[in-house]
Amino acid sequence: MTRIEKLCAEKGLRMTEQRRVIARVLSEASDHPDAEELYRRAATLDPHISIATVYRTVKLFEDAGILERHDFRDGRSRYEEVPDAHHDHLIDVQSGQVIEFRNEEIEKLQRRVAEELGFELVDHRLELYGRPKAKKSSH
Repeated sequence: MTRIEKLCAEKGLRMTEQRRVIARVLSEASDHPDAEELYRRAATLDPHISIATVYRTVKLFEDAGILERHDFRDGRSRYEEVPDAHHDHLIDVQSGQVIEFRNEEIEKLQRRVAEELGFELVDHRLELYGRPKAKKSSH
C-alpha cells in the first residue's frame, strides 16, 4: 500500500480500484504532474480510467488534505503529496521544471516579517520563477 493509500484509509475515504491506481501514480511521481499527466500515467495502468475520474479524485484528495495543489503560472494545476517537511519551489519558466528547496534564512526572514507586522506565521508558500543563466563563453 502506498503512503497516499494509507492516508486515504486513515481519513476514511472509500478506495475504489481506480482511486488506488491514481494514488499509486501520485505516490510514484517525482515531479509535480497536472491532471492531464496523471490521467496519461494512470491510463497506462488502467485503460478504463476517465479524465473526469482523475479530476474528481485529485479534488477529493486535496479536500482531504492528502494532496497539495500548485498553480505555477502555466495555467495548469499541478499536484504533489502533502510534504512531511515544508519546502519551497523554484520554477524554470523555460522548461517548466519545478525544483524543490529549503532555505533556513528565508524561513527565519518570513517569520520575522510576520512578527514585525504583528502576526504569528501559521503557513506560507514561496514560489520563485527563473530561467537558467546563460553560460559565459571563454573567448
